[in-house]
Amino acid sequence: MRREYTCIICPVGCDMVAEIEDNEMVSLVGNKCAKGRAYVQQELTDPMRTISTSVVVKGGELPVASVRLSKPVPKASLFKVMAEAKKVILLAPVRIGQVALKDIAGTGADLIVTKHVDAVH
Repeated sequence: MRREYTCIICPVGCDMVAEIEDNEMVSLVGNKCAKGRAYVQQELTDPMRTISTSVVVKGGELPVASVRLSKPVPKASLFKVMAEAKKVILLAPVRIGQVALKDIAGTGADLIVTKHVDAVH
C-alpha cells in the first residue's frame, strides 16, 4: 500500500511516498535527508506530536501567555492535553520557562510558558 507523508521535522517539509507492507516501510521516496525516513517510521509505530497554544493570565498586561509542551506526546493524547491546557489560569507575572502545568494529561510532558507577561501596576 502506498501512503503519502509530509515531513514535519524541519522547515523543508518534504513530500514523501512510502510503500507499506504489514505496517512496515518497504521503500520511501521524496525525503531529502535521513530525518524523513525516521519520521515515517515513527508515524507507523508511535506517532508523536507537540503543541503550542496560549493560557489565560489574570492581572497581566496581556490576557494570555503562549505555552508549549516540553516534549512530544502521543498523537492519541492531543485532545486530552488541549482540554487540560484550556483550564490553566496563571497569575501575573509569568516568566519564560515557568511550568504552567506539570505532567499534562499524564503524558510526562510539562506545559511551559514561552512569553513574559508582567503584572499590571
